[in-house]
Amino acid sequence: MEFSYISHLHCPKCQKEYGFVEIQQLCACGSPLLVDYDLPKLKKNWTLASLVGRSNDLWRYHELLPVIDPKNIVTLGEGMTPLLRMDRMGLSMGIDHLWMKDEGIIPTGSFKARGAAVGVSKAKELAVRELAMPTNGNAGAAWSLYAARAGIKASIVMPVGAPVITRNECAISGANLNLVNGLISDAGKIVAQAVKEHDLFDASTLKEPYRIEGKKTMGLEIIEQLNWTVPDVILYPTGGGVGLIGIYKALKELIELGWIEEKLPRLVAVQAEGCAPIVKAWEAGKAESQFWEDSKTAAFGINVPKALGDFLVLKDIYESGGCAIAIDDASLLEEQKKIARLEGAFVCPEGAATFSAARRLRESGWIKAGETVIALNTGSGIKYPETVRVEVAVLEPGERMTRG
Repeated sequence: MEFSYISHLHCPKCQKEYGFVEIQQLCACGSPLLVDYDLPKLKKNWTLASLVGRSNDLWRYHELLPVIDPKNIVTLGEGMTPLLRMDRMGLSMGIDHLWMKDEGIIPTGSFKARGAAVGVSKAKELAVRELAMPTNGNAGAAWSLYAARAGIKASIVMPVGAPVITRNECAISGANLNLVNGLISDAGKIVAQAVKEHDLFDASTLKEPYRIEGKKTMGLEIIEQLNWTVPDVILYPTGGGVGLIGIYKALKELIELGWIEEKLPRLVAVQAEGCAPIVKAWEAGKAESQFWEDSKTAAFGINVPKALGDFLVLKDIYESGGCAIAIDDASLLEEQKKIARLEGAFVCPEGAATFSAARRLRESGWIKAGETVIALNTGSGIKYPETVRVEVAVLEPGERMTRG
């Protein structure tokens, strides 16, 4: 049995096909490329029994991942994060079956480790020596650390306003870190110039095909953790949207393999009111979004004014019967507190936004009684200490403690 059943890459816009044994970035038409697998052949050889006894990480699905030689795998033990029942939160919303896929405990503290693990592993297989990428923080941290483990140099450009801990993760890994007094779009322009001048591997979101493959394992895990059943709704915090694209891709592949029925969950792209280009495009029925001017939000990870793969995000929302919704900062930060107090989970602001979105969609009736709802928490709250403001009494020795 083959380790990977990768067959080729294809362009979702012009349908041109590419090979996978050499470095590929964007299609000649400028579109991101997607990975295809020989699913009819895999269907004959791969069964649920094949997973028994395998490692409890994302590489348990290696047949549906692009790395050909297992010697090229670069791993820190990522994947198979918990799917947690959120009964008290669900009760507060009127949602009977509310779950959280918690990516906060994954290596590097965010779901970005998935894309980095697969992306860096494939880069190693393709003999990449140095990669470069813009980041809002967590992706740069993950790619820096995984690149260090692979022996690949990393050059990272992030906004000066990115969470400090992610800056530190890049720096301590030995990455070439540059800060820009602007947004991720400004960082992207700097990286594009460096890639051109120094012939670097461009690891920017969707400018290489393999990050999606790592992110799609969230979808594979959710379905396995639900005993190969499909939820009704999946809410995802959407900046670049790679995770949403990946989850949808995973579901389609599982349907073709015959592992699940031909039923898709309704996908919800959750954005911040201060940066909501996908929401604006969805509300207007558009196929692509427009650049969002003067974007700003406490949920820094989804502060992406214009996503390269916006047309894929919107297509997946439309096809699944989903929607897009924007949440204001005050609401998502209040939801972050509720989750900690009701469920004991300290989630990131982006993850909190998905719960706030679920609350509003249940209030409007879009989420119906009895439905199974999955909210994605994409990172650990401890990576965003600046979002939490607390007042704590300071006691002198011998004083009695305060009672709340």
